[in-house]
Amino acid sequence: MTNTEELEGTTLNVYSCMVKEGKPLGPRETMRLANLSSPSVAYWHLQKLESLGLIAKNEYGEYTVKEKINISGHLWVGKTLVPRLIFYAFFFIGILIVEAIAIAIPFFQNGQTPNLYLFYLMAPTAIALVLFLGEGIWLRNKTQNDSVKKKPAVEKPQA
Repeated sequence: MTNTEELEGTTLNVYSCMVKEGKPLGPRETMRLANLSSPSVAYWHLQKLESLGLIAKNEYGEYTVKEKINISGHLWVGKTLVPRLIFYAFFFIGILIVEAIAIAIPFFQNGQTPNLYLFYLMAPTAIALVLFLGEGIWLRNKTQNDSVKKKPAVEKPQA
C-alpha cells in the first residue's frame, strides 16, 4: 500500500478533485479544479501523487486515478471525501433524539414533569454532538477543494 502520510493538504485536495472529476486531467484543469495558483504547482502535486502510485500519466500527458485509497479519518461517500467525525455526530444526533423522546412521552401522556437527571443525561450527548459536528465540519472545510469558492472576477478598466 502507499504511504498516505504524505497525502495531506493541497496534495489531498488535488487527489480528491481528481477522484471527484473521474476523468483524465492535465495540469491546467487540475489547477482550475483545485484552485491552485499556477499549472506548475498543479504539476508538482500531480507528480507527487504519481510517485505515491495513486495516479498514472497517459500518452496524452493527462493523469488518471489508478486507485481510490482509504484516507485516515475520512470515508468515501460516492466520489466525495467525508470526515468520519461527521458520521459520529449523526450517531449522537440519533441518541439525542431517543433521549428527547424518552423525556417527552411521559410529559405528554401523563403530564409528568421530567426529572432533572434526565437533562443531565442529555447534556453529555449534546456536548459530544456539538464537538464531533464542529470538528467534522472544520476538517471538511480544511480538506475539501476550494473549487466552490470562485476567485473574484477582475473587471477591466473601461477606456
